Order: sequence, then structure tokens, then C-alpha cells
Amino acid sequence: MINLNSPDILTVQEAARIWGKNEAYVRTALKQSPDRFPNGSVRRFGKVILVTTQGMEAVI
Repeated sequence: MINLNSPDILTVQEAARIWGKNEAYVRTALKQSPDRFPNGSVRRFGKVILVTTQGMEAVI
């Protein structure tokens, strides 16, 4: 079971703030190089994108 309360699951806005990046950086990385994100580390729900800390660490 996935724990949605996990601090390792972040919105793009939260992840960008934590890593000191612009929100557009994360969205652009996902659009241009989706293969850089480990499998299962990012998911889109409509306009909302969730990313794990593992996913962010892989693209920084």
C-alpha cells in the first residue's frame, strides 16, 4: 500500500522550493527527458504532477 502522507511524495511546487529550482525546471525536465526519472517516481493527475524525492534526486 502506498502512503500518501509520506514526506517523500511532493508536488512540483514543493519539490522546486525544496531543491531551490524554478517550478518550470521540474516540468521542463519531465517534458524533455522523462527517462531521467526512475520508474514510478513521477505521476501526472490532470494538471497536478507528483514527484518523489528519489525522482528529484535523479534529475538534479
